[in-house]
Amino acid sequence: MKCSILGWAKGEHPMTSIGPPVLEVRNVSTHFMTRRGALKAVDDVSFTVGQREIVGLVGESGSGKSITGFSILGLVDPPGRVVSGQILFNGEDLLKMSPSAMRTIRGKRIAMIFQDPMMTLNPVLSVGTQMIETVQAHDKVSRAEARARSRDALGLVGIPSPEERLDAYPHQFSGGMRQRVAIAIALLHRPDLIIADEPTTALDVTIQSQILFEIKRLAAEFGMALIWISHDLGVVAALADRLMVMYAGRIVEAGKVDGVLSEPRHPYTSGLLSAIPAAVPRGEPLRPIPGFAPSPLSRPSGCAFRDRCVRATDICVTEPMLEIAAGREFRCFHPYLWSAA
Repeated sequence: MKCSILGWAKGEHPMTSIGPPVLEVRNVSTHFMTRRGALKAVDDVSFTVGQREIVGLVGESGSGKSITGFSILGLVDPPGRVVSGQILFNGEDLLKMSPSAMRTIRGKRIAMIFQDPMMTLNPVLSVGTQMIETVQAHDKVSRAEARARSRDALGLVGIPSPEERLDAYPHQFSGGMRQRVAIAIALLHRPDLIIADEPTTALDVTIQSQILFEIKRLAAEFGMALIWISHDLGVVAALADRLMVMYAGRIVEAGKVDGVLSEPRHPYTSGLLSAIPAAVPRGEPLRPIPGFAPSPLSRPSGCAFRDRCVRATDICVTEPMLEIAAGREFRCFHPYLWSAA
């Protein structure tokens, strides 16, 4: 079955989720207006996230992953703005909400975990003060109750002596513990959806695996949906139910994580997998993707990956249709050549 990249066939969304959809992103484009023209950071992106589902969003730097997350939460600052599409959260279009209405949702029903907790935690306020203020910003509860909820949240993410640690400052925590604090803050209101923007990138492998275990356990325990933004396919493979691969502002492949990683349909996905050290025999050089991603200001016509793709043919100068087969999506004229390569 085929459908236009501008919409869905027969009114159906191309990528269905494993449960009732918590989030439906429909043909969203986010542009940054510059003197040289519109920089298309996110270009006609569509996907859904179901209840209790973990969806991985991967791609190299500049592919539009983080801006997609910021667009959902209304965190894109001028000169950037969402120029088209719909973002339906439990059936409500977030793009039509007023700033005050978004503040009631952001942090309570949709939470975000950022890449560097030291950039989001206030260094001159104790962790407890910041968590208590977060609770009281959305719920009319006493300070004592807010403190108790904050203490319990720290305990949930594995921080020892949580009552004492509430009085500590961010610099008194290790990098892994600060990231656990950020996760605890995201969990304070038991949100329906958490967007995690590369939260384990700066952590060592041991701490990273602990954080991934806690995230997966908590998502299952509280029935939360999760979007995990990363450039690390290994992390996503261990965590996600579905995988979306993003390139030049568009999702070029999506499907069940095992299927995408074992039989990639898009050459960019194949290139990412080939660049992983574990995929190359010991002693042999890595196989990087040649060239560079195109500038969002001057995206080439047709397939944006064609200048870096050894399989490109004359047809690739035209825009590839979105192919949908057996629960997989891909934008490529030559998908099965890669599975045989």
